[in-house]
Amino acid sequence: MREPSDLPDNISELLDEWSGGDREAWYRLVPLVYGELHEQAHRYLRRERKNHTLQTTALIHEAFLKLIEQRSIHWDNRAHFFWLASEIMRRILVDYAKNRNRLKRGGDVEFVSFDSAWQIAVDESDVDLLDLDEALTRLAELDEQQSKIVQLRFFSGLKIEETAEVLSISTATVKRDWNMAKAWLHHELSR
Repeated sequence: MREPSDLPDNISELLDEWSGGDREAWYRLVPLVYGELHEQAHRYLRRERKNHTLQTTALIHEAFLKLIEQRSIHWDNRAHFFWLASEIMRRILVDYAKNRNRLKRGGDVEFVSFDSAWQIAVDESDVDLLDLDEALTRLAELDEQQSKIVQLRFFSGLKIEETAEVLSISTATVKRDWNMAKAWLHHELSR
């Protein structure tokens, strides 16, 4: 994964121009962020079931369609953009899982490997993506920062240092909140 500092400097400028109404800025922005968004989408789908019908490119394109609707947002920086893109991809996958379950009238559910991602035991089983999403929503109500840390670490695949940079907090805070969030989620998902 590229470090945020490895990305072109003008991403933040293009985000400002785009949110200010410059439609051409979006078209100049896309090639600069596509690679990172592709990596994010690939990480998301890698945690999905093996026969998932949504492909990386389709997930990116659907996320782009939702991102282009976000013109009224004031972007703090490029990390803010990548965080929102990650959140949008998560929502797309959750909606996809809900729709698939609705179509099957309670059939197979989507699974994401919890043990391999967080390296904590949850009865050697997989976690339902919808249950995980609900747990993350409850966690966000209790502690929004912990929820963001989980999302950045688990779904975006960021390291402790990268997460600290995106959230503008110390690595010690990320480590502490990450451990607390893992314990809380383990408890919630084990019930």
